[in-house]
Amino acid sequence: MQRRTFLRASALSAGLAGVAAPAASAATPLRVQILMYDGVEEQDFIAPVEVLGLAGKLTGGAVVSSLVGLRPGPVRCTYGTVVEVPRGWSPGEADVLVVPGGGYTDRNGPGVHRLNADQGFLRRLAASRALPVGICTGTMVLSAAGLTKGRNATTHNGAKADLAAQGAKVIDARVVDDGDLITGGGITAGLEVSLWLVERFLGAKAAQRAEVVLEYERGAPSGGPDACNERPLHCKFCNEGAFHSACQVAGRLPWSRSGGVWK
Repeated sequence: MQRRTFLRASALSAGLAGVAAPAASAATPLRVQILMYDGVEEQDFIAPVEVLGLAGKLTGGAVVSSLVGLRPGPVRCTYGTVVEVPRGWSPGEADVLVVPGGGYTDRNGPGVHRLNADQGFLRRLAASRALPVGICTGTMVLSAAGLTKGRNATTHNGAKADLAAQGAKVIDARVVDDGDLITGGGITAGLEVSLWLVERFLGAKAAQRAEVVLEYERGAPSGGPDACNERPLHCKFCNEGAFHSACQVAGRLPWSRSGGVWK
């Protein structure tokens, strides 16, 4: 039997009075790796570090997150912050891979474009069985690996045209959950993406507890040019425009991690 099996919400919620059981627990924690690289935007990666670390603490270890790089060593971020990354990316040891953005406007400098030029990395990314999560222009890395073509997705407003040109169906939402692909909008959307991961895998109560501690409420518009039409969350299965657990309760989330494959 696989070490981790995330069951359908319908099976987990059977017999419960309208409350879906979390898909991860301290016994079978959700393993999240956050990819670091030269030029990564500080806010893009620190929001998942903060939210997921807090959620792990509040739930007694139901989520475990770690920083990984293409190789171990120091990473210099967009604004000069240097982070020592202790280990290289190990796809077989992750349930979720978070890819933050950074450096998208500088095509010749460190950041997303340099990462996208690494064909070996893109092949590994495309073959990974971990759930891919793109934050801000990190979505463009997923796109370069062929993971967003024909899929609902979002990214920073400044990259949406490029994302659409590469074959994605661009959705104006802070978070787009397309089942086995999750993407977030602009730089601060990493907060919403991370809280949605907590809600999706640990349950709504865990996400709400994290919000209280963070003193942060999801759902504020980005302030970008599409803010008037922007929804907090676009869910493939119900298209609700608010953070919710309705899909979990109704058993409409057709994803599991049986045999190491998201489906």
